[in-house]
Amino acid sequence: MECGVNFEVDARDPGCGARAGRLITRHGVVPTPVFMPVGTQGAVKALGQDDLETLGVPIVLANAYHLYLRPGIEVLEGAGGLHAFMNWDRALLTDSGGFQIFSLARLNRVTPEGVAFQSHIDGSRHHLTPENVVDIQLTIGADVIMCLDECTRYPVEEDVAAASMALTVDWARRSQRHWQRKEPGGHALFGIVQGSTFERLRVECAERLVALEFPGYAIGGVSVGESKEQMVQAVDWTAPRLPADKPRYLMGVGPPEDMLEAVERGVDMFDCVMPTRNARNGALFTWQGKLNIRNERFRTDPGPIDPRCACPVCRRYSRAYLSHLYHAGEISALRLNTLHNLHFMLEFAAAVREAICAGRFLAFKRAFLETCQS
Repeated sequence: MECGVNFEVDARDPGCGARAGRLITRHGVVPTPVFMPVGTQGAVKALGQDDLETLGVPIVLANAYHLYLRPGIEVLEGAGGLHAFMNWDRALLTDSGGFQIFSLARLNRVTPEGVAFQSHIDGSRHHLTPENVVDIQLTIGADVIMCLDECTRYPVEEDVAAASMALTVDWARRSQRHWQRKEPGGHALFGIVQGSTFERLRVECAERLVALEFPGYAIGGVSVGESKEQMVQAVDWTAPRLPADKPRYLMGVGPPEDMLEAVERGVDMFDCVMPTRNARNGALFTWQGKLNIRNERFRTDPGPIDPRCACPVCRRYSRAYLSHLYHAGEISALRLNTLHNLHFMLEFAAAVREAICAGRFLAFKRAFLETCQS
């Protein structure tokens, strides 16, 4: 089925599985590898859409579960979708809420039909199914939408993970069938590979989803407590079994060193709250490693956060001033720190892409890790 969202691979690194591509949507072209800022409720915390445009953000991730509860689908439908509601004319991706099923487990009950849950906001009761989650995301109007899936806890017994994986595949089949009946045009539905830390389950899930021929694929169920090595293993088992001409999205992963491992294995898309959450806690990214602006030594430091950085914050403000804002509890500290961290992540992704196109990704990865870990 034609979905109106296309993916093209522009370059492949000769030394590994890294590739540079373009996700082509109705709301613009997204160069990959890409880091997607998280705007769970239709807003990236501490920033406005003008900030995102200034930074050159091509795509934002929002969450269907949260938007369904607040402001509510009727509000978004009346506004003409999330693009119009938040006044954003670039691409959007929505997560289906599978992670919230995992993180709010005490408030929900999973059955083969779907998920019955209690709102964490007001206690009201709701029911999500693979079909109505597709409807919710089509009303939101995201360019890329996700199947409803179940994300297992970690650690988990293999038989529990196997049952959960089978449920995720069944829900993916139902999601796809409903999406195709809607004939949406312009919205790409991604299947999500689950299977926890078990190779057999990851391989089986990937193969069963590939047989359904989705426009794109995500690797879910990582960053839930497993080790870095186990996360990389999950990508190792999964990515090579996904179609070479379709986008691959590693859900919830954003630390630069983790992105490098996944890019090396052929992953194209990433999201994580880590850069914005860290910014609000005073942790700032630099090309020399992480810097904590709360530390006493920055109180009188006249230099920028990162001499190599050309973001609006580094061009104008000193470490000393940012330290002062943070310790004084000024709201502007949250905004400025977030601007810097997102600029870093976007610049990092662009540098990764450039290295792939030049055929020197592995050298870039090695140099970055040596610098940041020294």
